[in-house]
Amino acid sequence: MIVVTGAAGFIGSNIASALASKGRRVVVVDRFGTDARWRNLAKTELHDLVAPEALDRWLEAEGGGVEAVVHMGAISATTETDVDLIVETNVRLSWRLWSFCARAKKPFLYASSAATYGDGNEGFVDDGSLAGLAKLRPLNAYGWSKHVFDQRVARAVADGAPRPPQWAGLKFFNVYGPNEYHKGSMKSVVAQKYAAAAAGEVVALFRSHRADVPDGGQRRDFVFVDDCVAVVEWLLANRQVSGLFNVGSGRARSFADLVEAMFAALGKPAKIGFVDMPAELRGKYQYFTEARMEKLRAAGFDRPSTPLEAGVRRYVENFLSRPDPYR
Repeated sequence: MIVVTGAAGFIGSNIASALASKGRRVVVVDRFGTDARWRNLAKTELHDLVAPEALDRWLEAEGGGVEAVVHMGAISATTETDVDLIVETNVRLSWRLWSFCARAKKPFLYASSAATYGDGNEGFVDDGSLAGLAKLRPLNAYGWSKHVFDQRVARAVADGAPRPPQWAGLKFFNVYGPNEYHKGSMKSVVAQKYAAAAAGEVVALFRSHRADVPDGGQRRDFVFVDDCVAVVEWLLANRQVSGLFNVGSGRARSFADLVEAMFAALGKPAKIGFVDMPAELRGKYQYFTEARMEKLRAAGFDRPSTPLEAGVRRYVENFLSRPDPYR
């Protein structure tokens, strides 16, 4: 059994689907609530479903049969203001799972985030040392919580404390792709703007509030979700690899590029307009992110990243334009 937390969510459901399709027994840990996120798993064969609050008891009873834990569960909204809730979910639960995997000698893969890099002034090098992590200043509570856990892992490793036989923290950059539809304002721009683009309407992007960056010229490392799944599958197949790794395309592209790729996939001329960024976001906004991928490549992961235009086209043609857009 492979335990996947957050498996009803975006990246987690894509991982669960990929593992199940290869005959792995997938145990889903998540809350489904009253929305349609159950549809993210409707096409996936599942071995068991466990509520997060029941996970400790489940592991006590069934943990001996667990092969690995893939921990994607988190409060990922950068706008969440209940920091106590964020800490309980993103730090304390993560540490309980780390401790279980250390005791039971099971691999532990977990989601970190590019939000840990803050404004990017210190670059985007996935340095997992205590000294390297100490330089980072996240811009929101979500990024801070992921950073806290990265630091706790680094301290355990530096002190020679018990650890899982394999562990990997994955600093996901701007992921897009199928099964993100429940994420509301946290969806990728492609998912948020597809309906307008398909209708031939103007797609609105945030204006830049920096003189050195043109409107629509804010650049991010956009990564197709299949590339993230491929990293997880590769790590599960290469148990000798541990560490903190960036997961991105390695190439920053502008939001204008992203929207133009979406219109091209639809066979329509691009129509882009601009609106002011909400004042509450301006001090927390990343104008540039770009994953340094050398560390993961040096570890042996050699699958090429999906180019932006190819990933957006695949997303539009195979999912967003279909009556059933779920994986």
